[in-house]
Amino acid sequence: MKYAIIIPDGAADRPAKALVDRTPLEVARLPNMNRIAAEGRLGTVQTIPAGLAPGSDVAILSLLGYDPTKHYTGRAPLEAVARGIELGPDDWVFRCNFVTVADEEMMDYSAGHIRTPEAQVLIAALEDRFGSDSLRFYAGVGYRHLVVIKGERFDVRTTPPHDIMGQPIKRHLPKGKNARRLKELMDASREVLAEHPINNVRRDLGENPATQVWLWGEGRRPTLESFAERWHLRGAAITAVDLVRGIAKLVGWDVIEVEGATGYYDTNYAGKANAAIEALKDHDLAVVHVEAPDEAGHNGDAREKVKALEAIDREIVGPVLAALESAGQPWRILVSPDHETPLELRTH
Repeated sequence: MKYAIIIPDGAADRPAKALVDRTPLEVARLPNMNRIAAEGRLGTVQTIPAGLAPGSDVAILSLLGYDPTKHYTGRAPLEAVARGIELGPDDWVFRCNFVTVADEEMMDYSAGHIRTPEAQVLIAALEDRFGSDSLRFYAGVGYRHLVVIKGERFDVRTTPPHDIMGQPIKRHLPKGKNARRLKELMDASREVLAEHPINNVRRDLGENPATQVWLWGEGRRPTLESFAERWHLRGAAITAVDLVRGIAKLVGWDVIEVEGATGYYDTNYAGKANAAIEALKDHDLAVVHVEAPDEAGHNGDAREKVKALEAIDREIVGPVLAALESAGQPWRILVSPDHETPLELRTH
C-alpha cells in the first residue's frame, strides 16, 4: 500500500464577504479534490484537542496520529529539531518572529514577509549584541527564527503575533514566571533594528521594516515515538517550513528539500508534487505540506487563498493522484487542512 497525505495549511475557512458569502474552497476550481470527495470518503475532523491552541504544530501532530495532549511541548522545540539545534534538558527555546509594530500595535506579524537573506543579517546583528553562553539567536527562513535560553526557568503564557494583527500589543506581551526577561529582550531588539541599513532600505522600497522581535511558542526538548516502529511504514515529508521538518525528523522520516519551495504564495508547487511522486517509489508514505493558503488567510487575501488552493489542486493533488493510479499497486490519498485560518479573522 502507498499513502499520500496532502496538507493545504489553513485552507479551512468560513463564508466571507469578499467571496459573496462563500468559502475559498467553494469558490476555487478544484476538480481533483472534488473527485476525491465524490469517489472517496468526505468528512469533518477535529485536529485540535480541547484546551490546546489551534496551530499547525498541534494540528499536524494530530493528523499524523500523535496525541498532542501527550506529546506536544511547544512549537519552537519542533523547529529546533529541524535546524539541528541540540537542546539540553533544561534549555528553553522560543520562536522569534520579526514583526512590524507601529504606535504600539501589531501591524505585521512577518515584517512584510522579510526575505531570508535580509533576516539573516538582522539575526546576526542581534546575536552580536545579545548573544552569550546562555542566550543564542538562530536564523531560520523569512521572518521565522529561534532563541535558545539556558540556565533559566520559565512558566509563561505567550501569544502568536499572527493572532493579534491590528491590536495593541501591551495586553498580549508575555505573562508569568520570568516573563520580564522576554519582554526586556523584545524591547531591547528595537534599538538594534531601528536604524539598521536593512530596515532603511525596506522603508525606501515601501516595505514594512522589522521593528522588533516577538517571542512565543516556547518549549523544551521534545521526543516522539518512531513512525516506523509504530506503523511499520517508511515516510518522507516535503515542506518549506521548519515546523513540519522538525516533526518529520522526530518521527524518523526523510525530509526532501525542493528548490524554490518558499513557504509563501510563490512556492514551487510542481516541484513538491514531483518530489512526492519520486519519494513514493521507495517510501510507503509521502506528506506534502503547503503553507500558502495559511499565509493568505493571515493576510486576509481572498484572491491569493483561492489561487493557492487551485494551484495545490492542479499542480499537486492531480499529479500525485495520477501517479498513484498508474503505479499498479494499492494506494490511498488524504487531502486535509490542518486547521482553519479564516479570511475575516486572519488567525487560526
